Amino acid sequence: MKKFLTESFDRFFKQETSSSVLLLGVTVLTLFFVNVGYYDPYFELLLEKFTVGISNFVLSKSLVLWINDGLMAIFFFVIGLEIKREIMVGELSSFKKASLPVFAALGGMLFPILIFSNLNQTPETASGWAIPMATDIAFTLGILKLLGKRVPYGLKVFLTAFAIVDDLGAIVVIAIFYSASIHWNLILFALGIFGLLLLMTRIGLYSKYIYSLAGVLIWILFLKSGIHATLAGVLIAFAIPIRKYIKPYHFQQEMKNALESFNLVSTPKDTRYILSHNQIGAIDRIEELTEQIQSPLQNIEHRMHGWVAFLIMPIFAFANAGVLINEQSFSNIQLSLIIAASLIFGNLIGISLFSFGAIKLKLASMPENTSFKQLAITGLMGGVGFTMSLFITNLSYAEQAYIDASKIGILLGSTIAGVLGYFLLKSTLKK
Repeated sequence: MKKFLTESFDRFFKQETSSSVLLLGVTVLTLFFVNVGYYDPYFELLLEKFTVGISNFVLSKSLVLWINDGLMAIFFFVIGLEIKREIMVGELSSFKKASLPVFAALGGMLFPILIFSNLNQTPETASGWAIPMATDIAFTLGILKLLGKRVPYGLKVFLTAFAIVDDLGAIVVIAIFYSASIHWNLILFALGIFGLLLLMTRIGLYSKYIYSLAGVLIWILFLKSGIHATLAGVLIAFAIPIRKYIKPYHFQQEMKNALESFNLVSTPKDTRYILSHNQIGAIDRIEELTEQIQSPLQNIEHRMHGWVAFLIMPIFAFANAGVLINEQSFSNIQLSLIIAASLIFGNLIGISLFSFGAIKLKLASMPENTSFKQLAITGLMGGVGFTMSLFITNLSYAEQAYIDASKIGILLGSTIAGVLGYFLLKSTLKK
C-alpha cells in the first residue's frame, strides 16, 4: 500500500511541476502582449459574450466569466477529489499524518489575513483580506522540482499536504464570505440532488452519466443561487465513490477466465479484421472488469488532472494575469505592497510558527530527513499564491484599479517568495 501511494504521489508531483512551467510561460506571455499594444484586443476578447441554451433557458456570460465560473468549477472539482483522497487514504487520513499539514495550513491562512488587515487602512480595499492566504501548489512543487532529488521526500509530501488543506480553507472562505445574496430554495434543491448522489454512492450505484448530469444541474443551481458556482465542483467531488466494486483477487480470477474464453473459442478465418461473437463477449467482460477494479474517484482524478493542469489552469492564467503596467497601475501601489508583504511574511511566520509549535508540543512530528530550517523555508514558499489568490481577487473587488493593483501584488509577492525560497532551500541541501 505504501509503495502504491508513493508511486501515485510521484506521478502527481511530476505532473504538477510540469504544469507550473506552462503556467509560468502563459503568465509571462500574457503580461508581455498586454503591455506591448494588445491591451484593448485582450480585454475585448475576454468581455465577448457567449450564449448557450435552448428555448427560454439560456446562459449568457462573457468569456472571462465562463472561464472563472465554468472551467474553474472543474478545477475545484479536481481539488475536491484530491482532498477526499487525502482524507480517506492519504496524508490527511489520520491525526498523526494530518496534524502537521493542518497546523501549517492554519498558520499560513491566519497570519497573512492578520498582516493584511493590520496594514490596510483603506475601507474600500478591506474586502481583499483573503487574497494572500492561498498557496499555489503547482508553482511551489515546481520550485522543488528545480532542486532535483536532493529535496527530502518528506518535505515534498508535507508541502503537498498543507497546500491541499490550504485549498480546503480557501474553499470554506469563498463559500462563507464571498457569496452574494443567497436564494435558499435553489441551494436546497441542489443539496437534494447531492443527497441522492450520496445515497447512490452508499448503495453502490455509480454511473458516470448520471453523476455528470447531476453535476451540471448542481452547477447551474449554484450559479443562480448566489453561492459561487465553482463550489459546486467541490460538492460533487465529495459524492464520487472511492471504493472499488470488485476485490483484486476476484478481478484476477475473472480476468483469467475471460482471457481463457477469448483464446479457446473458434475464430473466423480472417482474423485481421473481425473477431468472433464469443471473443467480442470476452472483450466486453474484460472492459467491465477493468472498470470495476478501478476506484471511480482515482480514475476520474487520474483522467482529469492533466486537463486541469495543462489546459484549464493556463487558460485561467491567460484570462486573469493580464495587467497593464504603467504609471496609473501604481496609483494603488500601497495595496500591491500590502498583498506582497502579506504573502511573504504572513506565510513565512504563520507556517513556521504553527509547525514548530505543533512539533514542540508533540502534536505533530517532523517530516522525515527534514530540518527546522528547511521547514521554515517551505513556509516562505507558501507565499507563492497565484491561481487561488487571483481567483479570490476577482471575488473581492469590482473596481478594475483595485483588481490590477492586487494582481501586481500577487505577482510581486509570489516572485519574491519563490526566488528566495529556491536559493535558501538550495543552500541547505547536500550537493
